[in-house]
Amino acid sequence: MKINHLILIGSLVVLSACTRPIPESKSDYVGEWRGTEMSLQIYQDGKVAYERSEGRTSVSIDARVKEFVGDDFVVGVWIFTTNFDVSVPPEQVDGTWQMVVDGVRLTRVDP
Repeated sequence: MKINHLILIGSLVVLSACTRPIPESKSDYVGEWRGTEMSLQIYQDGKVAYERSEGRTSVSIDARVKEFVGDDFVVGVWIFTTNFDVSVPPEQVDGTWQMVVDGVRLTRVDP
């Protein structure tokens, strides 16, 4: 029985270590972003909700940001990760926040 408790405690420690808030230097990424056939929600606590549809194919991801690599960010758990290629980081254009992720221009609709 003690081994089960140790496994449970160890699992909780590992999972809590994966929960990191978005760094202050990347706070412009936080918010709800929408573009053609893509939506991306990035929460301050590091959670990401992503949906993209192209024709009859759709993909959705609900995971956490593991790390930022330059302007890009990696989302996932353990070895199951997805890299989001940010070619234009968040910037204000004519009073609205925009960025380009995986080749799609997104506009922030809810900061």
